[in-house]
Amino acid sequence: MALFAHGFRPFFLMAGLVAPAAIGVWVLTLAGFALPEGPLPPVRWHAHEALGGFVAAAMIGFLMTAIPNWTGRRGYSGAPLVALATLFLAARFAMLPGSPVPIEIAALLALTPLPATLLLVLPALLKAKAPRLFGPPALVLVFWSGQVMMLAEEADWWASPGWAVGQLLMADMALLLVVLIGGRIVPSFTLNALRKTPRPAEAKPLPGVDRAAILAVAAVAVVDLAAPGGVLAGLVAAIAAALVALRLSRWHGLRTLRWPILWILHLAYALIPLALAVKAVSHLTGAPWASAWLHLQMAGAVSLMIVAVMTRATLGHTGNVLVAAPAAVAAYVLLVTAALLRGFSHLAGADALVVLIAAALCWVTAFLLILLVYAPMLLGPRADGKPG
Repeated sequence: MALFAHGFRPFFLMAGLVAPAAIGVWVLTLAGFALPEGPLPPVRWHAHEALGGFVAAAMIGFLMTAIPNWTGRRGYSGAPLVALATLFLAARFAMLPGSPVPIEIAALLALTPLPATLLLVLPALLKAKAPRLFGPPALVLVFWSGQVMMLAEEADWWASPGWAVGQLLMADMALLLVVLIGGRIVPSFTLNALRKTPRPAEAKPLPGVDRAAILAVAAVAVVDLAAPGGVLAGLVAAIAAALVALRLSRWHGLRTLRWPILWILHLAYALIPLALAVKAVSHLTGAPWASAWLHLQMAGAVSLMIVAVMTRATLGHTGNVLVAAPAAVAAYVLLVTAALLRGFSHLAGADALVVLIAAALCWVTAFLLILLVYAPMLLGPRADGKPG
């Protein structure tokens, strides 16, 4: 079965399904519809599924794809992949509003897929004997620890640091992964494309900026864990925003405008300093218009990079040409629109609810378009007839 011929297939598909559900169902409550009771209150279900559902599915799909490339082993397929995908799907149903599953059991189910994935890929990492390869899986593990904090509070297992701390840790680890992985692939893909043009270009050397930007975003996560919401968190976010923006400025993004499959990567990365700058304003000044910075970070920078990578990887690993279809380009634009509407919805004042609903409609429509284009590729055999 093609769906389980490679690890990215089921998890990219589930990411594309969970994303519109996590937002669309939640917005129904804002519009006045009452959701049936489930293991989590509606607002917490929405937050958990956006992180522990959509983002986690993308992370698993990425690890299932990248680690075989990094280590030279065969791609993950067959029974282990079926079991992992089934476990992930069972967790999503257990968490649904109206699910009769008690929170204690639903939480255990929800917490299982990420460590199960890490155990699955661990032998390949150990065999490769390359310590640097453990970086992304280690960040995924820290991301998972934030999920533990969230659900431990809800299930009342122990004195957890709390839902808010766990949610922020998950969001920061997702952002750090985007900074790390995006910092490798965005300039690499861009320069490879520009080498085929009459005016090839290389990234302008700026010693120390790459490492400083990564360390600054890591510092954001540390400060958010130790002293969230204060002046220090605002200052560190401002420094990180400046360094990430400086890093991005060297990658010749304006020369990618003819290739949507490339400019979406640059645009996603550009939302990182924007989200961090708005976060700094929020923490340093308390400006109400900046209070939705976390949505700029997650619905903007993280989600847009996830979609950019998923769509590109799906094309490449299913034997299709690396060209974004018109519907995919429309989805990119709708996702950016959704992130900006949600991130700056407070500027609408009394009409903020209308803006939130508009943002949700853009988001859901974008993912329906993505599924329309990419679900057949994920469900069917490779276009070039090769295995995988």
